[in-house]
Amino acid sequence: MKFAAIADIHGNHLALEAVLADIRAQGIEEIVNLGDFFSGPLEAGRTADILTPLGLTSVRGNHDRYLIEQDPEAMHLSDVAAYRQLTPSHLDWLRSLPFDTVYRGEAYLCHATPKDDNLYWLESVSPQGQVFLKPIEAIEALAEGIDLPLILCGHSHVPRAVRLSDGRLIVNPGSVGCPAYDDDLPHYHKVEAGHPLAGYAILEKTGAGWTWEFRNVAYDNLAMSRLAAENRRPEWASALATGWLR
Repeated sequence: MKFAAIADIHGNHLALEAVLADIRAQGIEEIVNLGDFFSGPLEAGRTADILTPLGLTSVRGNHDRYLIEQDPEAMHLSDVAAYRQLTPSHLDWLRSLPFDTVYRGEAYLCHATPKDDNLYWLESVSPQGQVFLKPIEAIEALAEGIDLPLILCGHSHVPRAVRLSDGRLIVNPGSVGCPAYDDDLPHYHKVEAGHPLAGYAILEKTGAGWTWEFRNVAYDNLAMSRLAAENRRPEWASALATGWLR
């Protein structure tokens, strides 16, 4: 059993196309999608047109929820930019998606954590804005009651794998389309990949259990950086060009 996991596309259709091509090149036919598909000052509509016909096993992210729950006037800049590009059928597709799901009886999927779509599962943030790996006890507490060998989450954009003390594996595949961002909660912090490549993960069940491979894919990231700049989002332009916020 072998499949790919993608997350946090954030309207970057060129990154999505590159990742899908790389997945096909690996001979992998099955993909799961962990949410935050469209939000950003990029190409939400084109991303939706690529994504929705694929029929991927998908869960809804926090920014996907904002797009169907919030009034556009109350949305963050990235969400309202995406909302203006999405059709009613795109929004209906978002409404149809679950908060979490189980894939092929083996993997639990959610965007962030089982009870909160806006909480990092594997990372903590210090009051000084440092992002670091949570203690194993805190990670395991969030996994309580999930009796499956593989757990997949996104949200932090940080590719990371953690083996729990009972052998279960939690994997965050990283971000397809947004290599750096900042956030005010729980404290102001930045997450920066340090490179502009698109990311995803390959999961494989072997005789020794589940293994993972993180992959990074080059694409025309400068075209997306220019688009962000044209849309007056210099922080996105920097992130897409370099993987850093400047």
